[in-house]
Amino acid sequence: MPADIQPRDLEIGQIGAFPRRGYTLLRLTTRSGIQGLGECAAASAGDVQFVTERVRGKPATAYEVAGELLAARPALRAAVDMALLDIVGKASQAPVYQVLGGPTRFKVRALARLEGDTDEALAAALGRAEAAGVRCHAVPLPRARGKSQAFADAVRRRLEVLRQAGGANTNFVLDGASELTPGMAGSLCAALERFHLLWFDEPCPVANLRAVSRLASESVTPVGFGRRIVDGGTFQDLLREGAVDVLRPDLRVHGITGARRLAALAETYYVAVAPYHDGGPVGTAAALHLAASLPNSFAVEIPFPPAGTATDGYLSLPSGPGLGIQEPAA
Repeated sequence: MPADIQPRDLEIGQIGAFPRRGYTLLRLTTRSGIQGLGECAAASAGDVQFVTERVRGKPATAYEVAGELLAARPALRAAVDMALLDIVGKASQAPVYQVLGGPTRFKVRALARLEGDTDEALAAALGRAEAAGVRCHAVPLPRARGKSQAFADAVRRRLEVLRQAGGANTNFVLDGASELTPGMAGSLCAALERFHLLWFDEPCPVANLRAVSRLASESVTPVGFGRRIVDGGTFQDLLREGAVDVLRPDLRVHGITGARRLAALAETYYVAVAPYHDGGPVGTAAALHLAASLPNSFAVEIPFPPAGTATDGYLSLPSGPGLGIQEPAA
């Protein structure tokens, strides 16, 4: 197994064929020449030195140790975690999900995040995602906010337009982006019960745990939280209080290893996991391997059209060693 890890290069910002998606690509190279790729949301030139001082010379299998050494900078920790697992998989000639104990499934539900300012633009985006084989879509709230019935009506109209555009086999996740109060979110949950949403994502901030718990208990619409949570204690509080139905740890904050720990915690509460990811193809590959290794995985977010289309809403697992992805062209 390669023993020496040396960060060699860091590319920042917009990379490859996804000019609208800014992300940081971290490449780790072993003494024997094996390269591993990781991804995080943002980094600076000083981060290269920070990683180098703490990770150089550590064995590739020490991704847990590296995580502790980089705990002060979660984004870097997540990227290094992906890269080290990529190296271990390549050295073992096995996919990362095999390194993690083998697959719990052989296909993964794909979730596409729709973008657009109007219902018509969202319907067009849905059409493109459906053409790529995706059947599950995250839908943003209308721009207008308020406690009036007009806001709830606007949300219903949006979902009706998209359901008509997608058909009977299309599923939706409503993205609240933590912009509503718990009271507004509760009213909207009740108003949307007939749409049978997969879940209402981040309907409100989690600052008031009692209010969030009441929201989850008073509606049949499932709720998802976790995209903006960094510390494990908050995740545990949500689970203990029964305040979450779908756990959403950010892959580019917690990495594969950290998200697996949170998923194991969620499994004890019979809660599904759908890690949040809004980056590039390296992060998407990491999300697929993560999902393949989790018994309670629900969906994988695909923030850009995948290179290979999904089939009936599901993506196949990567087959190559490591993360199974080539480095995106600069």
